[in-house]
Amino acid sequence: MTPLWDWGYAFSILPRLLEALLVTIQITVLGSLVALVLGLVIAVVRRARIPVVDQLVWAFVEFVRSTPLLVQVFFLYYVLPHVGIVLSAFAVGVIGLGVHYATYTSEVYRAGIDAVPVGQWEAAAALSLPRSRVWTGVILPQAVPRVLPALGNYVISMFKEVPLLLAVSVVEVVNTAKEISSETFRPTEPYTIAGLLFLLLSYPASILVRRLERRSVAV
Repeated sequence: MTPLWDWGYAFSILPRLLEALLVTIQITVLGSLVALVLGLVIAVVRRARIPVVDQLVWAFVEFVRSTPLLVQVFFLYYVLPHVGIVLSAFAVGVIGLGVHYATYTSEVYRAGIDAVPVGQWEAAAALSLPRSRVWTGVILPQAVPRVLPALGNYVISMFKEVPLLLAVSVVEVVNTAKEISSETFRPTEPYTIAGLLFLLLSYPASILVRRLERRSVAV
């Protein structure tokens, strides 16, 4: 009878899974950069309350948040080529995850901005500071540290959603585990190792986020 777990086989497939893990991490890092930067832009634009622009941004945010991430990924990968925009599966993953999570991080940023005391806005206005200086020198330095734990939670969530990209053949950990399982007809080791790799990265990250949260509350 074939053993349930074969250590030799497990170690033989580990390098391939680690290589795929690197792709998962790359997508997470780049997608997080998109989400954090775009989310901040959305929050600032909505806070400015520019007529028409504000309504358009609100509609975009609600549309993205109200549709499944997988549908958005399929749209980027399968529909855009029909209008002349062809993206690699890797780029689709980064853009899809980044834009999707930007709509959530924007709300986190907005909460942090709203938490800045009114007196800070009034003091900046009294000093006649340029609008750009108000944001970069007064508001954001106070708002962003308050919301770092919440932003960190979204980064962890994004990391755990990267496996959805197997639907467009991104060679990430779970897709690689699936391929190995199909090739060898041994699913136990590849899927178990894939799960452990996610655990080994996401759990320490979640502990770090909780510590940041406790520190921000203490401050």
